[in-house]
This record gives sequence, structure tokens and C-alpha cells, in this order.
Amino acid sequence: MSHPEQHGGRWRPRPDRPALVALLLGLVGVVYRLVLTLYTVPVSNSDEATFGLAALHIGQGRERPVFLYGQHYMGMLESYLAAPLVALAGPSWPVLRLPMLALYAVFLYLIHRLTRRICTPWFATVVVGLLALGGERVVRDQLTVVGGRPEVKPAVLLMLLITVGLAAGTVRRRRLAVALFGLLVGLAAWSDWLILPYLAVAGLALVWALRRELLGWSGLLLVAGVVVGIAPMILDNLRAGPGEDSLTVFREVSTKAGPRPPWSERISGGLLEGVPLAHGLCPVDGCGRWQQWFGVIYPLLLVAGAALAVLAYRRAAATPRGERVAPVVQLALVAGAALTLLSYVRSPLAATSPLDNARYLSVLQLSLPAVLWPLWVVAVTCWRGTASVLGRLAGVLATAVLVALTATTLVTTVLFVTTGTAASRTEERAARELAAALRADGPHEVYGDYWTCNRLIFNTDEAVICGVLDGDLSPGQNRYLAYWRQVGRAERPGYVVEIDSPMDRRLRRLLADRDDATPVREVGGYRVYHPDTPVRPWR
Repeated sequence: MSHPEQHGGRWRPRPDRPALVALLLGLVGVVYRLVLTLYTVPVSNSDEATFGLAALHIGQGRERPVFLYGQHYMGMLESYLAAPLVALAGPSWPVLRLPMLALYAVFLYLIHRLTRRICTPWFATVVVGLLALGGERVVRDQLTVVGGRPEVKPAVLLMLLITVGLAAGTVRRRRLAVALFGLLVGLAAWSDWLILPYLAVAGLALVWALRRELLGWSGLLLVAGVVVGIAPMILDNLRAGPGEDSLTVFREVSTKAGPRPPWSERISGGLLEGVPLAHGLCPVDGCGRWQQWFGVIYPLLLVAGAALAVLAYRRAAATPRGERVAPVVQLALVAGAALTLLSYVRSPLAATSPLDNARYLSVLQLSLPAVLWPLWVVAVTCWRGTASVLGRLAGVLATAVLVALTATTLVTTVLFVTTGTAASRTEERAARELAAALRADGPHEVYGDYWTCNRLIFNTDEAVICGVLDGDLSPGQNRYLAYWRQVGRAERPGYVVEIDSPMDRRLRRLLADRDDATPVREVGGYRVYHPDTPVRPWR
């Protein structure tokens, strides 16, 4: 990554040209996302607000949640990271998202370090350049506080770097490194179960690197690290009632009733929509035909990456373990991507709702170095003039794929910046206008739909409390029951509904039968009803 340079008798690292270019590209990616963060783009929502409210409660010492309010399987690490900032500066979306921006910067740094160790410097720079770009689907996964993905990706990269260092003998405090590996496994498993395939392959890589060493103190420290990291989830599950443990709840969420779409539809949704969306090749509203090509060749790249890693390992069979660790890690990244993709296409959602659920494939970015490495090797061999005629033809094709991937990602990013941010900013202004109006003039206890309530509470720093109703005016998904109870005790609660929504139309019919006057005003695309007497039809 750098060359030593002597200054006053002390040797300091001097970054080489690939590292400097990667640093510049990484800074562009961070600054780009910082600007989006300051403008609250992508738009906020009530899922993110729930994490924000948990951060507020943590910072105030009111709560110590293990899982997302109303769930038993999504860890709250992101809320704990944001809690000090929210406690210091108050609730706001940029403050809430700043830790996610820091995690993205760490992710870029770690994937650059790992790619240099297992591939080549200039290829690591290319990977950083691709990951610095990003349309709405990509930056939403990286910046919004909705649980799991921003923190588990750096954790996996650090685990693999620890494995590389242990195999190469460059880590001095080996037992401490193994304990850290275990701690990262536990924290990642608590935070988001989607990362389990990568945790499994990273663990196998560690077993290969240490072998008998894990039979002693290192193995005990590894287990201890895992237990410490996952302890919040273990303790919560020990206290959970029947059917409320994480495994049962997660199984119920993952296995929806109804007919399962055929494998062909699930594979098509996973490859042609999910994979390009997860890599930033498509706008958030779906992939055009010209953007689906990467999903078509993705399985071929996985096979090629695995074959290249196995070949490299066999060629290095007589060398020290440190020289064989690179293909082992490459194979682990390929296996992690394959297992993640297989797990995704097993779900009916891959076919029935591929656009909404492509976020579950965002962890595939971890495998980008291993997936693109075969293309880079073939392209470099071609342009160095060491290939046959057939090899040169393959090199030209590999170069074209790399150029097309970069160009498609760049086009999607530019389109998002120039045309895709206006809607988010308009919606955000309307939400803030509503919050300011209710905070100033009331009512301060209201009912609304799910996507209105928690965002309204967060935007008003809990000055306005909202209870969630479904469209038929029955109790909805109230993640934090204390809010529902507070609105239920209000003497004169209001209603906040989107103009001409099903809830709005049903409420107007209900209030039309009442003799008392109901003040109504419109604010930012919403109607605010404030009946003189409570209206609670579900009672």
C-alpha cells in the first residue's frame, strides 16, 4: 500500500500511486454522501425514525433496547452508535445518519486494504472507484438507519483482514486478534442475520489459517468473543415468552403463507433485478433491459472467480500458508455471495416484490473484488501482450465488461443526482412543514398511518405523539406501545392523514355523521382533523 520513506531517522509509509488515486476516489465518494446526508437524501421514513427514537431514548437513559421496537430479530447497534450524537445535538436526520457515513468510509478503507492483499494495487483502486459511485438504491442502503447492513460489511472485511494477517504471520498479538474476530462475529450476528453466510465462510477461512492453534487458548478466546458480541440477543431470548424468541419470529417473517412462485421467477427476480440494483446499476424504480446484463453474467463470474481461486491455490501448494491465503479469501468471498444469492432466491419475495427487497442483496458488495477479479486478470494479460489470439479476444471482452460496468454505474449515479433527488427533498419538506405546524399549534396527540407517525414524532422531538392506525381506522403497527397508550389517554386527539387517502375518505364519512364541528386544516399534503370530542371507532 505504501513505500517506506525516511524522515529524521524514522521510517514513515509513503502511499504509492494506486493508493493515492484510491484515496482521492474514496474522498469523492464520502463527500458525495455527506452532501446527500446534509440534504436528507434519500428521504426519511418511519422505519428509520424508529431507530432514531430508540437512539433518543438510549441517549436519555430511558431505554436499553436489544432489538428494534416491535421486533425480536433486528439488532439496534446503529441506534447505539447514533445515541451520543442525538443526545448532544438533538434529533435530526443528518445527525442520525452521520455514523452510517463513517461506517461507509471504514468500509471503503477496509475493502481497499483487503483487495490489495488478495489481488493487486490498481485493481483495489478500481474497486474503490466503483464503490464510490451509487444511485438511490445503493446510497439508501449505505446511509439510512434501517438496521444491519452498514455495520456488518466492515465487520466481515475486518475479519478477513485478520485472517490474512494471521496466516501471513504479520499479526503480533494473535490471541487478541482471534478474540476480536469472535467479537465481530457476535456483533454482526446480533445486528443482522442476513450476514450469516459471510460469517460462515469467514469462519472457515479462519479455521484454515489457524488449524491446530484453535484447539488451545485461541479457540477459547474465539468462543468468548462470539458470546460477548451476541450476549444482548442471548439474554433477550432467555427472557422472551413462547413464540417470541428471535428464531421463531424470524421464521414467521421469512415464510409467508400462500403459493410459492416457481424457481424460474424467483431466480429471474433475484438475478435480473436484485443483483443489478444491489450494485448500483439501476434506478430505484427498476432495471431496464440494458441494465440487467450484469445479473445475467453474475453466476458465470462467480464460477470463474471460484475456478481462478482454486487454480491459484493449487499453484501455491508448496508455498508458505501466508502466500496461499489470498485464494482462500477469494474463494470465501465467492462462496459468501453464492450462499447469499441462493438464500434470497429461495424467498417468494424475490419474484413477487424484487424492487422492494433488493436491499437484502446489498451485502454482495463485499464480494465485488472476487467477482471482478477474473475479468481484471484476463484484461491485464491481454493488454500486456502475453496472451494468444484467443486470449486477446477474451481480454477485449473482459475489458468491455469492466468499462460497461463502470459506465452503467456512473450513468445511474448521475441520473440520480440530477433528477432523482428532487422528489425526496419535496417529500422531506412536506414532512417538516407538518411537524412544525403541529408542534406550534397542535394537536399534540394524534392518530395517523404507519409511514406518518414515527417520522412525525422524531421530527418534533416527541413534542407530538402519534398512534398508528390502519386504513380502516383500526389499531395498526405500533412499534413503541407507550406512544399508543399516551394518545389513547388524550382527551381530544387529532388525526393526521394524507389528503384523499383511504384513511382520509373513511374519516370524512365517519365525521359527517357527527353533530359537532370538526376543525380541519391542510398542511404539506396532509389533512389535520381535530374533533371536539374523541373519535375512536375501534372501541
